[in-house]
Amino acid sequence: MPKSQQGPLAGLKILEFGQIAAGPFAGMLFADLGADVVKVERPDVGDGMREWPPFFSNEAGEPFSSNFSSLNRNKRSIAVDFKSPEQLARLHELCAKADVIVENYRPGVLAKFGLSYEALSAANPKLVYCSISGYGQTGAYSQKGAFDVTIQAISGLMSVTGEEHGEPVKCGVPVADFAAGLYGAFTVAAAILQVERTGQGAYVDCSMLGSVLGISALQTSEYYGNLTAPKRLGSAHPRNAPYQGYQGSDKPFVIAAGNDKLWREVCAAVDRPELADDPRFANQTLRARNQKELAGLLQASFSLQTAAYWLKEFDLRGVPCAPINTYEDILQDRVIAESGLIHELALPNDTSTKTVGFPVKLTGYEFQIYRKPPLKGEHTDELFREWGSKG
Repeated sequence: MPKSQQGPLAGLKILEFGQIAAGPFAGMLFADLGADVVKVERPDVGDGMREWPPFFSNEAGEPFSSNFSSLNRNKRSIAVDFKSPEQLARLHELCAKADVIVENYRPGVLAKFGLSYEALSAANPKLVYCSISGYGQTGAYSQKGAFDVTIQAISGLMSVTGEEHGEPVKCGVPVADFAAGLYGAFTVAAAILQVERTGQGAYVDCSMLGSVLGISALQTSEYYGNLTAPKRLGSAHPRNAPYQGYQGSDKPFVIAAGNDKLWREVCAAVDRPELADDPRFANQTLRARNQKELAGLLQASFSLQTAAYWLKEFDLRGVPCAPINTYEDILQDRVIAESGLIHELALPNDTSTKTVGFPVKLTGYEFQIYRKPPLKGEHTDELFREWGSKG
């Protein structure tokens, strides 16, 4: 029995009908905390992310996707042909034993196979069923196809990403996928508590669009506050300054002086004490309003020394600051190495890689990787046997 049984979600049975990112990420959150998460894949295509490079190949030349591995550790996989009446019937038996189902198919697809919440909850009234989709299960957009970039576009997120006079830019991290996975998993956890209190399951309709708007609270409140759409500002902030990236003599860095005390420390650091009393910069609102002038004045000083010089200076003064790292920079940072966040991940083709583990610490539980990312259908027989399905 894997050590996961000691985790806070031990004993929870979850079927994940997950593809690419949002569904698999939600499933992995549960698996990382000890739930028995079973990935349901079709025997022909499986999860499309299995085909995403880069690949780790063993001596026999058998490849395994690094991207797939990053979202599917600690899970098992079963392969089920939905078009086979016998296999579909066995899958329905598993659904009757599941505590949670997570899926991110297009709305209506699973219902064609009798795998909707309405159908499954009739036999399993305690079931918590989470559907993650682009635009939700109902409404005019429900049948629109959705990927992360299209949600970033339609949600307004791209309109505030990029340089002020440049083109809208997609965030380099698929925030729509991962925000939806987080919202979905969080809501499922709440619904599980409801089941314990009432004995009644629940249906969770989690849209990527709604999730991105949810994490855009500052931007939506800005619009409602002044009826003007927020704009792109590069690394700057609409209500704080200096709060952006600057260029040292060698490379860029960021400072975030978000109050008057920190602003005075910035003035002292650049040896420009007169700026602290300049009427253009007397308070946070004025500094934000006049931030282009402010940035020009500060940049003239920052260009005289290296980024490392300024980062050391601001750290000594308690001004939040950071280098603008690449992922190589941060993954090789000594602090990350000492944090225990990076884990070795064995792959099923006898190769291995590194991965970022569950990032939240919880007393009484230590995250571990207890299962390799699964081969497609690797646990089919084992799972049906363990969960007591006939056939």
